Order: sequence, then structure tokens, then C-alpha cells
Amino acid sequence: MQILGIDPGLRNTGFGIIDEISSNNLSYIASGVIETDASSNLPERLRTILTSIDLIIKEYKPDVVSIEKVFVNVNPQSTLMLGQARGAAISGCVLHNLPVFEYTALQVKQAVVGYGHADKEQIKKMVMHMLSLNAAPRADAADALACALAHSHYKRIGQIFNMASVKKGRIRER
Repeated sequence: MQILGIDPGLRNTGFGIIDEISSNNLSYIASGVIETDASSNLPERLRTILTSIDLIIKEYKPDVVSIEKVFVNVNPQSTLMLGQARGAAISGCVLHNLPVFEYTALQVKQAVVGYGHADKEQIKKMVMHMLSLNAAPRADAADALACALAHSHYKRIGQIFNMASVKKGRIRER
């Protein structure tokens, strides 16, 4: 099963694709950063995110999507912009009828590093270790790969405890 992880952002949206061959066998497929032109207006930037996600899905054909939830920023305007970028990314996924799973940054860090308040460098190192990467991906791409890894982790926990599904970052009982 291929998992597309997305770390949304208006300036930079990270993406990472992993293949879950088995519960203990994860392999790196691709990752990168969708960059929007800061001088463009908001609708153009959102279109860049939407069309880029569409192209990534067409090229790699993931089975599911894992995306980081919006956190409430000190600046409400920044939170709104992040929410709009996230909406554009999710729209690109649902156009392909892909199931979208959402996780908080704390849940992603907990799943990948084992500590919910891990810093970016710790996340990057664990992503490199878990996927046997020789070079460090860009920060946004590493966060997206971490999001994909988190989905694999939480899905596996659901299977271990014989749960029906993992929805919106929570395990739900049958």
C-alpha cells in the first residue's frame, strides 16, 4: 500500500510517498516540496498546490493520504492561510477518491520519534533511519514523510488491537 504524506503550507507544501510492503517493511518512493510564488495572488498559489498534488497522485498512484492537521497559530491570518493551503491539498486528493487521514503534529512526532515535542532535526533523523535514506530530505518533505510513516504506525496499531479503522488520527472500535 502506498501512502502519500502531506505537510501543508502556503509557501511550501511538502509531500512524501512510502510503500508499506508489510508492517515491518517500509520503503521510500519519492518526496519533494511544492513551492508557490510569494508574489502571486492567493488563488494562484492555491491552484499551484491543487494541480501539483493532482500531478503527484497521477504519477505515483497512492492508495491513501495522510495529512497534518492545522495548528492554531499566534497569528490568526497565518492559521487561515495554512487552512486554505491544506484545503487545496485535500481537494486534490478527494478528486481522486483517495481516503484522507488527518493527524496532529503531536501525533506524527509521537509515532515517528516516540516523543510528541520532538524538534525538526529529530524528525528528519528518524525519517532517514526508518526509510534508510542516505541524504536528508528538505524539512517540509521530511515532515510529509513523517506524516506517511505516522499513518502506517497508527494503522498497524489498529490492526494489532483488532480495531475497525483509524479515522481522523484516532482509533475507532468496531
